[in-house]
Amino acid sequence: MSNTSAPEAPTALPPVKRRNAELTLIVLAIGITMAGIAIAGINISGGVPAAMWTVGLTFAALSAAAHVAMRFVAPYADPLILPCTLFLNGIGVAMIWRINAVEVEDVERAGVGMQLVWTAVGLAFCFLIIIFLKDPRVLQRYTYVSGLVAIILLALPAVPGLGQEHYGARLWIGVGSATMQPSEFAKIALVIFLASYLMNKRQVLQIVGKPIRIGRFTLIELPRARDLAPILVGWVLAIGMLVLLRDLGTSLLLFGTFLAMLYVATQRSSWVTIGLAMFAAGAFTAYLLFWHVQARVNIWFHAFEEDVYYAVGGSQQLVQGLVGMAYGGLFGTGLGAGEMYEVFAADSDLILATLGEELGVTGLLAILLALGLLVERGMRIALAATGAFNKLLASGVAFLLAYQVFIVLGGLTRVIPLTGSTTPFMAAGGSALMANWIMMGILLRISDNARRPAPQAIQDEGATQVIQR
Repeated sequence: MSNTSAPEAPTALPPVKRRNAELTLIVLAIGITMAGIAIAGINISGGVPAAMWTVGLTFAALSAAAHVAMRFVAPYADPLILPCTLFLNGIGVAMIWRINAVEVEDVERAGVGMQLVWTAVGLAFCFLIIIFLKDPRVLQRYTYVSGLVAIILLALPAVPGLGQEHYGARLWIGVGSATMQPSEFAKIALVIFLASYLMNKRQVLQIVGKPIRIGRFTLIELPRARDLAPILVGWVLAIGMLVLLRDLGTSLLLFGTFLAMLYVATQRSSWVTIGLAMFAAGAFTAYLLFWHVQARVNIWFHAFEEDVYYAVGGSQQLVQGLVGMAYGGLFGTGLGAGEMYEVFAADSDLILATLGEELGVTGLLAILLALGLLVERGMRIALAATGAFNKLLASGVAFLLAYQVFIVLGGLTRVIPLTGSTTPFMAAGGSALMANWIMMGILLRISDNARRPAPQAIQDEGATQVIQR
């Protein structure tokens, strides 16, 4: 009697690449981009513009190249990140073309400026990160180097002769005719610094100092005074940006991300409470001392008052954005049929309002759903990542995206003061687009490493397939 038996079935399913699902979603994103340009052209001039093919096929070629590269350099990476980012990037390209077509009054001469070039450069940076950053944990070695890089980048606009002030904020540096917003890259360096520092110091930061009690109930557990240095440095940077560079948006973004990562590292809500109290106190003091902070708050509270509306740098832009979104209603006026293109910064700071007018609440919710899905995938990658540093780095990138969307949408809807921040992947401009693609490269690399099977698991899977044959 033979003792041989059939091989045991594997107890766990092998990792699935899902690149075909990614390809299907990318084709859909390309189709939406080309359809958007075609509909806008029909509404503007009565015919399908040539840009549907020139711009649309250029974007399609970039998207196809990105997908092919994913199959070779990160085959196990999350299959939703690239389609979501290309969908958002494509919608931004279509809307920028639509605005330019009206401005030049000729759909056949209209283009998208440098947006497709910046998209190509951003994709190149994304895949350079994936290819050469095989293990993101190597960044942990450069804790203070990344922190120093972040501080230098944030301070560059304050350098006389190099920094440039536009629209009341000093955020740009210029060399000749070229300009760049270094704070967009500083936030990446700052997240790397925080992930490394908090991983090394999380046990110290978890130590409880003196608890504050009311009767038998503990109201808050304060950290030890010697451990307050990180939050004090973050607070000084945030308030310094608010006061010196007049950049409320980046100040909120970086300090909010800092508090979120601090909570993830320590699991202590007292740090968040202390941080929020410190930021509120600092912002209130800045409001009392500096006129530009008072102007922002005055626009926020009194946007519809006539003297604020017609003042130089007043609330006209904000009110026009609100009115445009209101006219959009549920389904919008249709791409190319709105009036928001006449508003200043309709293709950058107010691109969500422009899209809200022409696509309505339905289209705007679809865009916000894609942005929310990116944040969710970032959090999921953080949960699946191996190593505390990778978890903190992925969650930091996800928090950056989440806070950026909140700041943009919150400013447009008057939940918070309008800050001039840009919507990820959609607004015109190169610095933000390239920085956002770099962040996606980090997420894709961490995701591929987390989902990739061990070499022994690959060998076992191959042997099982041979035996079954």
